Amino acid sequence: MTQVSLGEFVVGPGRRPYVIAEIGSNHNGDMELCRRLIDAAADAGAHAVKFQSWSESSLIACEEYDRNTEYSDKKKHFGSLREMVKAYQLTPDQHREVLDYCRARGVTFCSSAFSRPEVDLLDELGCPFIKIASMDLTNLPLLSYAARTGRPLMIATGMGTLAEIEAAVETVRAEGNRQIVLLHCVSIYPPDHRTINLRNMGMLEQAFDVPVGFSDHTLGTSIPLAAIALGACVIEKHFTIDKDLPGWDHAISADPAELRTIVEEGNHIFDALGETMRTVTQAELDKRRQFRRSLVAARALPRGHVLAEEDLEAKRPGTGIAPNETRYVVGRTLADDLQEDELLHWEDLR
Repeated sequence: MTQVSLGEFVVGPGRRPYVIAEIGSNHNGDMELCRRLIDAAADAGAHAVKFQSWSESSLIACEEYDRNTEYSDKKKHFGSLREMVKAYQLTPDQHREVLDYCRARGVTFCSSAFSRPEVDLLDELGCPFIKIASMDLTNLPLLSYAARTGRPLMIATGMGTLAEIEAAVETVRAEGNRQIVLLHCVSIYPPDHRTINLRNMGMLEQAFDVPVGFSDHTLGTSIPLAAIALGACVIEKHFTIDKDLPGWDHAISADPAELRTIVEEGNHIFDALGETMRTVTQAELDKRRQFRRSLVAARALPRGHVLAEEDLEAKRPGTGIAPNETRYVVGRTLADDLQEDELLHWEDLR
């Protein structure tokens, strides 16, 4: 399988999980809040912070705006859909401002593109990859256009059938771009745990021969950590500094403590996964002398005694003759007296 370079970080088999803090629209259109989110994500150890590049005109048709002019949930929605989209969009200048701040904090800036102009903007900004959201899995013209930038594409698969995922992958490859990372995803916020099917990651990896990660919409840290244990190369998790803030996604987002847990425990899990080859470390080899057993005399035995199996027991430490060598001891003659519980050594035999 080909590994994929996301800037300075390479993802794929044998590589540490790449953790993306999905800020999305959680900045609420407030650039000060946006900077605080970037700070918190960087301090928690995220490799990247991700935004969503859309505008009032590029994402939603008038018909949808006209249907959603007010909401009963005033905490999640402060006005009409159009008012919220307009307030939460990032202008091109704000994109550049966020990019500069991310660079200053040493965390990668990335974003989802929802139209061709936004693909162009992210390409111009030098994003190490372009994210394609689950809603655009079947937007093959957008996938083709993004693929032609030559940048790696990270494609979320929420709501998608296997045939739709295959069409998306083949569309990108038809443009000569083979730098693809698929993200297993369930586009429900939050999903029922029984619908997540993390084993889909291995299936997608085998089916398409590409690195596969997990775009997570669950609450807490257990499911993304389980995804890492199953080999996810990327973890994308919605992120906030306060789950109680107004807005679309704060309530289902990870807070700084949870994000830090995903980063740190995820690294521990990766280290623990190790290799398929069976090895015994030097530390364990040294431990054998203390923890393994040796043959000892079951009772006092005189010099010249011919040893039988009932003359022997096995006890710590492991500095004498090992129990798995009993067959080479039985029938041998003692060269010296042995006291009860005394370890047997090869020099005691003739």
